Amino acid sequence: MMFSAIFDKRHPQSGARPGTLVIPKEAPTPRIYMIRYRAEDVTESDVSEVDELKAAFDEEAVTWIDIQGYGDKALIQSIGDLFKLHPLLLEDVVNIPQRPKTEAYGDQLLTVVRMVRVDGPGEIDMEQVSIVLSKNYVLTFQERYGDVLDPVRRRIRSGKGVIRQHRADFLAYAIADTIIDGYYPVLESIGEHLEELEDVVVTDPTPDLLIELNQIKNRLINLRRGIWPQREAVNTMVRGDHPAISSEVQIYLRDTYDHCVQTSEVAEMYREMVTGLMNTYLSSIANRTNEVMKVLTIMASIFIPLTFLAGIYGMNFEHMPELHVKWAYPAVWITMLGTAAGMLIYFWRKGWISFGGASTTSRKQREEG
Repeated sequence: MMFSAIFDKRHPQSGARPGTLVIPKEAPTPRIYMIRYRAEDVTESDVSEVDELKAAFDEEAVTWIDIQGYGDKALIQSIGDLFKLHPLLLEDVVNIPQRPKTEAYGDQLLTVVRMVRVDGPGEIDMEQVSIVLSKNYVLTFQERYGDVLDPVRRRIRSGKGVIRQHRADFLAYAIADTIIDGYYPVLESIGEHLEELEDVVVTDPTPDLLIELNQIKNRLINLRRGIWPQREAVNTMVRGDHPAISSEVQIYLRDTYDHCVQTSEVAEMYREMVTGLMNTYLSSIANRTNEVMKVLTIMASIFIPLTFLAGIYGMNFEHMPELHVKWAYPAVWITMLGTAAGMLIYFWRKGWISFGGASTTSRKQREEG
């Protein structure tokens, strides 16, 4: 089920012309928010009409236009027409999910990334974010409302740091870097959850636990599918020669690339950890089964000679001398109890069973060590 969702990409019908937009019915109505800033001041506004976005062409300021939701095809197309977005660029923005990538379209640069957030214990929420960079503006397209970009907005409002001293390429870097840094708390949450499951796997392995481990493994596979292509996408921005990205910002992007590498390594480590926990679970189940079988085997071994004795003296032969002996009945009981006790002592000395403490084999091993 998870794998079908991974490859469930919305795409135009076969034979449709390039640039055809496919808007899902459940997509939310677009909300547009615009931030314009210079070193001296910042203005923010909700946008209700596309014509208001023409302010983004003012070269004296940097403009960030954030579109959340794709639920209005006409509005999305109008934004594409206003900013002269290539039809294939707009198609990649809307027809989700796309593989994370960086592609140049003339003087505009498209970067597709995956944004993740914690959505409950062991749960994650992942959505696509498309960043369109031009000379003096940045467009971000998001699937749903809400994001992890509030730290960038606060830095712009407060004027702290250097973000208001740079152009649009630094804003695009800050957005991409913040999205990629958002993987750290998600991976940390998964790691803490795995630590909690480590003891449970050994002490109380249940079928529900195996289902949970498998779900976590699937989430990590999905995370890895988002992280690994992002390394290539950021590396393209670092190594590329696009006029919209300055050499100074490329230096900052190297740090973002390092974060991509770190998060991919952590995700791979956690995936191996889950595989190890699943193997431990299977070993715990096998050990528990072996313990049960050992107890049953010991009980059967003790009762085999007792059943033999009871079978002999349970036969209805007339001439059995022992039946007329006065002490025959207690003698049989003593023989049966002695046989059972002797076998228990033998099993104990072999280390096959223990009576509330370490077995003889364990004690011998400690003494030899």
